[in-house]
Amino acid sequence: MKIDFDKMQGLVPAIVQDSANGEILMLGFMNREAWEKTQEIGYVTFYSRTRNELWTKGETSGNRLKVISAATDCDRDSLLIKVEVEGAGVVCHEGTRSCLTRKIKVGGTQGNSRAGAPALHVSEEISR
Repeated sequence: MKIDFDKMQGLVPAIVQDSANGEILMLGFMNREAWEKTQEIGYVTFYSRTRNELWTKGETSGNRLKVISAATDCDRDSLLIKVEVEGAGVVCHEGTRSCLTRKIKVGGTQGNSRAGAPALHVSEEISR
């Protein structure tokens, strides 16, 4: 399957999900080279937008993401990668299982231009 790397300046979002329980663990970005390396070595490799280089998750921590399966969306411009977490089972650099731990309160209509649509309210935890 060919992935469309042209829409976002050579990058595609890659959602990482625990293959055993369906938990979403993190979101990273891949360029063509990161995707090819992921396929080659069987471990999730991202492209770091801040460092402008490839990095394989768990290189230093040992908490590697072993690819179990991968899928793309209907537009072929994003990836869902199901993994088995190796090591201590910690994925986030902050020491948590998932990077998606900051709660956002959802509700109300204040600050939203569409009538009746809920507005997102950022909790104190995320606004630090």
